[in-house]
Amino acid sequence: MSDFVSGFWNIYVVGIVLVSVIGCGVFLWTQSSAKHVEGETTGHVWDGDLQEFSNPLPSWWRWLFYITIVFSLFYLAMYPGLGTYQGQFGWSSTGQYDGEMKKADDQYGPIYKKFQSQDIMTVAANSEAKEMGQRLFLTYCSQCHGSDAKGARGFPNLTDNDWLFGGTPAQIKESIQKGRDAMMPAKGVKPDLNGDQIKDLASYVKSLSGLASDSIRAQRGKELFGPACSACHGPDGKGMVGVAPNLADKTWLYSSSEDVIIETITKGRVNRMPAFGEFLGDAKVHLLTAYVYGLGGGMKEAPAPAAAPAAAPAEAAPAEKK
Repeated sequence: MSDFVSGFWNIYVVGIVLVSVIGCGVFLWTQSSAKHVEGETTGHVWDGDLQEFSNPLPSWWRWLFYITIVFSLFYLAMYPGLGTYQGQFGWSSTGQYDGEMKKADDQYGPIYKKFQSQDIMTVAANSEAKEMGQRLFLTYCSQCHGSDAKGARGFPNLTDNDWLFGGTPAQIKESIQKGRDAMMPAKGVKPDLNGDQIKDLASYVKSLSGLASDSIRAQRGKELFGPACSACHGPDGKGMVGVAPNLADKTWLYSSSEDVIIETITKGRVNRMPAFGEFLGDAKVHLLTAYVYGLGGGMKEAPAPAAAPAAAPAEAAPAEKK
């Protein structure tokens, strides 16, 4: 009712509800008190012989209706249903939720607090923490990363050693808390590159991973790679943490097929990992971080950052791979 600024709507809802309930009772009473003639029909006839008789409801059935009306009036007195009136119990779905959350915090809060005081690697090695972290992961993360955390097309594998934004405990926690946004600019618009150049570039990108490619096109693509891609992916295509993925390994977030690589270069990619920090709270994020780290792909220390090329245009392209 908070959406209605006029008090009229409160009176309107109360009136509609009471008139409806009382009207049902009055209608029932008029029908049960009406005179019925034995053998009288309503005039409805089917197949020549099947007729509908105008008989009263059985008493047991009629009294069940009366009981439901009395129950509805009692319910409306105890619980919300009459406009802004909250009922004698003062119940609300928000209040029930808050009560359940408080009960859960009282029960599980000390456990979360215990693990929150420990470092990530210690928590990751604890079987109880791992089980709790797995439940959190299945609830909030498996929809994108899969129940086995091995990801899917467009969603990274969390069990390998390929991390665009870093796989250290601190970096994983930051990803969960704040989320991540990744964008690879489209090179096939304006057009920046024409179709034949994009195909050459795709061949070179495939060759960086040791995949079969057209050597002539790859050579031409290598010449294009410097001005078109090295600002983000580096001159050797090995990427930079938090900027662009490594194109010289065997990990592909979308696909290593030529058609998909061409699509990526032409149209670009936009990926987003939502932030869970405010929703889950620090304690659950800590536990979830430990679980993800314990999946086996986490790193103890961050790798040394790659040096960016001297002349780098203001573009970022981290969405082709993880």
